Amino acid sequence: MGDYYGPFMSAPPLYLRIRNELEARIRSGELPPGSRLPTEAELQEQHAIGRATAQRVLSELAQAGLVERHRRKGTFVADGVRKENLLRFVNPRLATPEIPGRHEVHSAAVVRAAEVTPPVPGLDDDTPVNHLVRRKFDTEETPLALEHTTVPFALAPHLLDEELTHLTMIPYFRARGVPLATSRMYLDPVLLDERTAHLLACEPGVPVLRQRRLTWLENGELAESAAFLLRPGLMEFYIEQSVRDD
Repeated sequence: MGDYYGPFMSAPPLYLRIRNELEARIRSGELPPGSRLPTEAELQEQHAIGRATAQRVLSELAQAGLVERHRRKGTFVADGVRKENLLRFVNPRLATPEIPGRHEVHSAAVVRAAEVTPPVPGLDDDTPVNHLVRRKFDTEETPLALEHTTVPFALAPHLLDEELTHLTMIPYFRARGVPLATSRMYLDPVLLDERTAHLLACEPGVPVLRQRRLTWLENGELAESAAFLLRPGLMEFYIEQSVRDD
């Protein structure tokens, strides 16, 4: 089956444009650590947006570790490198992309399962699959991550007709009544091959963290195989839990 490559270029949603503008100001130093960001009400007035949109902008900046939000005090630029809550990052119910920021569709194709990297478990080699490769960037256009998503063609025959730039698969399945059952996450270190290293602007052989997600249907068949390769040195992962007795 032939590959399908297209420009897949479209204007990002308004909340993302506002979020990226604020992120650019943070990363450029225009908003140094400790700077106070506009409140939700101020963002609403400045950009003529609703409260939910303003809230999403500030929440995503906080989820990316760029700002810290303090009740009744405001939102302030955080210190250090980009921080990601690992619990959020591996949450299969996340309705927005796992890594906020600009995304780019590198390729989208219908191929045989045997042609997919990394290999997809539970599918015969000749099974046709949708295979999507996307890159995620920071505001300085440095690649942050490379994502491979593989879905059986029979389960989503019109997937490549969608706007793929910020598509997340589990909400896509749920909107179409696909009976999902379980999702399992794996975290493992891998060495970059030459092609992947080029896409991440790294040297081949560099060790990186790979997050893999397998999602199954209620009948036990595979619904999705996804893998995220994360460029080293640009993100710091954490898990925060309450240890209070109350």
